Amino acid sequence: MAGVRLPEINFVLLAGRVTRDAEMFFTPSGVGKCTIRIAVNRRVKDAKSGEWKDDVFYVDVIAWRELADRSKDKAKKGVPLIVEGRLTCREYEDKKSGQKRSVFEVMANRIQYLSAAAEGAASSSGAGTKPEAEAESIEEVPF
Repeated sequence: MAGVRLPEINFVLLAGRVTRDAEMFFTPSGVGKCTIRIAVNRRVKDAKSGEWKDDVFYVDVIAWRELADRSKDKAKKGVPLIVEGRLTCREYEDKKSGQKRSVFEVMANRIQYLSAAAEGAASSSGAGTKPEAEAESIEEVPF
């Protein structure tokens, strides 16, 4: 159909667990970039055996600037989180083979950490409120 204009929508919402501690980098101009690899699970029933199995998909999440700075200490291996962002693709040349490769990543707009090491410290000290860092992330909930 000619003349049909599609809406320009690129929105990703993922829930998963961090697979390894976040890696923080800085551009030559000093802008912070944090890379977080997450595992997103999906339960599927095996057609032959009838057993339920996990189908795991790994996604690289990129956070920039202030979000990167907040994420560098919170994104530890095993931490559950929710990410809101947009899907991007970048190309690079493989140094070993010289071939062009493509990588899909999620550029994060918001990240909500569902647990933090600080929670355990607050509960063991008898404090009845959540730590400030955790309260800050709750304000970033996309819904």
